[in-house]
Amino acid sequence: MPASVPVPRPVNVLRTGPSKSSEIVPDDYSQPFLDFINKNPTVFHAVEFFAGRLESAGFSKLSERDSWSSKLKRGGKYYTTRNGSALMAFTIPTGYAPGNGAGIVVGHIDALTAKLKPVSKKPDSHGYVQLGVAPYAGALNSTWWDRDLGVGGRVIVKNSQGKIESKLVKLDYPIARIPTLAPHFGIGGPFNKETQMVPIVGLESPEDKSSEFPEGSFARTQPPRLVKAIAKELGISNCPSIINWELELFDTQPGQLGGLSKELLFAPRIDDKLCSYSALEALIFATSSKEDLTGSTINLVGLFDDEEIGSKLRQGAASNLMSSVIERVVEAFSESGKAGANVISQTYANSFMISADVTHAVNPNFLNAYLTDHMPQLNVGLTIGADSNGHLTTDAVSTAFLARVAEKSGNKLQVFQIRNDTRSGGTVGPMLSSATGIRSIDAGLAQLSMHSIRATCGSKDPGLGVKIFAAFFEYFEEVDKEFAE
Repeated sequence: MPASVPVPRPVNVLRTGPSKSSEIVPDDYSQPFLDFINKNPTVFHAVEFFAGRLESAGFSKLSERDSWSSKLKRGGKYYTTRNGSALMAFTIPTGYAPGNGAGIVVGHIDALTAKLKPVSKKPDSHGYVQLGVAPYAGALNSTWWDRDLGVGGRVIVKNSQGKIESKLVKLDYPIARIPTLAPHFGIGGPFNKETQMVPIVGLESPEDKSSEFPEGSFARTQPPRLVKAIAKELGISNCPSIINWELELFDTQPGQLGGLSKELLFAPRIDDKLCSYSALEALIFATSSKEDLTGSTINLVGLFDDEEIGSKLRQGAASNLMSSVIERVVEAFSESGKAGANVISQTYANSFMISADVTHAVNPNFLNAYLTDHMPQLNVGLTIGADSNGHLTTDAVSTAFLARVAEKSGNKLQVFQIRNDTRSGGTVGPMLSSATGIRSIDAGLAQLSMHSIRATCGSKDPGLGVKIFAAFFEYFEEVDKEFAE
């Protein structure tokens, strides 16, 4: 061990009492998850919500622009955000020493959507006002036809003091709709996303031809009534003070419980606010008391943006966000105040990561699309994802590791692998584990209708996610001692 590490890795006493995570009742999280989904339609709203949850649970916010060396303390709980669309939350136990590992759960909070173009104002067309949007990932697919669409996101404003501020906004009432063409016309798809899936946002009005906004202003490039609606929602009297925005469309129909016994959950944006919500609630639950912070390894939840488009932006999983957070923690507690390659590599080698992304529940109408022994069900538990071509991080060691956590905590695991004649999707796991060397597994909650504007999971699934992720934080050190490498 390098000389800069003053404390050897502590040897913890194995758990002798009952499992804390066994107290979790999955049904208790069904309605809170729906409330979260319904109130936070965009990635910016989700991060703001998560930040509020963490603050209320005693986590302190850290700015990436500040030094953390004097701020981090053993027994502390912290979080940081990047771009308002990605978040890292972590706890530092009282027995932590540089070189100790971290129990990590990572996921993504972006979802398929349609984003307003830089110039979203379009010429009126035969009495209709339309909105220029672009698909994010696989949005504007057939499930977006004939849906009631709201708009929300962040707005960049110059305030009365000349300072630039970022404000969040959402118009919950439906402002847009993409109408289908009646089958009587005999025109089938595929339809052009640029010319045939343009949202209608109203009927022509004299107000739409107004030139009241200054030439060259951002407001001049957007539909006037939309600018005014956004300004009114934010309490802005001077519309040209809006200097830019990142807005997107979202399904306004609220998520709700369904099925004959309300055993199902129907909602938009399940992929993947589901696993992200469960992971963060698990971290809050698992570190709610001082006794929960007496171990020796860091607990960390990382929630990224841009997974659906490759993760290669600064708030995505291919960025330095997670590694910089871990390295800053190591540096803060190193004797020399520097985190060398030796201790950083040791930290990663002692860590374990769950890459938590939703997977495919078995669809009873398409059983031939599944392998007979790989049919995850709803309301059962976390599903381990496997892929022989490296699109997922799962291997025998990581599977055995998570299986031991499940065994100790009374959780059930399922397994899914795609058929050989079907294309596999990917997650944030491979890019994070390959960049750091952290042992990793891909495991997420199962859902129906992936990449649809609305999807289905089990009503117990949000809580089952909380339960297994909390158990992972609870048992990580104990299980890790069973593995020689």
